[in-house]
Amino acid sequence: MTEGDTGGLQIDIDDPRADDVRALLERHLTFSHEQTPIEASFALAADGLVDPSIMFVSARRYGQLLAVGALKRLDPTHAELKSMHTTVEARGRGIGRAVVAHLVALARSSGVERVSLETGTTPAFAAARSLYARSGFVPCGPFADYVDGPWNTFMTLSLASP
Repeated sequence: MTEGDTGGLQIDIDDPRADDVRALLERHLTFSHEQTPIEASFALAADGLVDPSIMFVSARRYGQLLAVGALKRLDPTHAELKSMHTTVEARGRGIGRAVVAHLVALARSSGVERVSLETGTTPAFAAARSLYARSGFVPCGPFADYVDGPWNTFMTLSLASP
């Protein structure tokens, strides 16, 4: 797999409780909790992603799980990007970017006008912040029930037509 190689990639709705997905989400939680105090970490475990307000997707190539992500509907026009995680082996290959684009397209097609996200501030989250910025997200203040703090970065993307 080379940089930008997303050929053969399938991004579809998936069950966060599937064994391989659950294992990747556990790695995501471990990573998040190693970088951010528990009280400032908002990553969701598999069971938290089984909610009618959440669309959960996985990215697979030939059945191999490469990445996950979710879109949580906050209200009729606002959604939140959640639980984005790409396997170590698949990073830098455009897989995360493809998942973000897929989730943004799902949001747009369901009438969402704005997608926001919360991510960490430590250097370990720099690649994620860069991915979101390259995908058009810009810094914003806290949204939904979040509060501003030193461990959290907030970003948003307007989908409303100019």
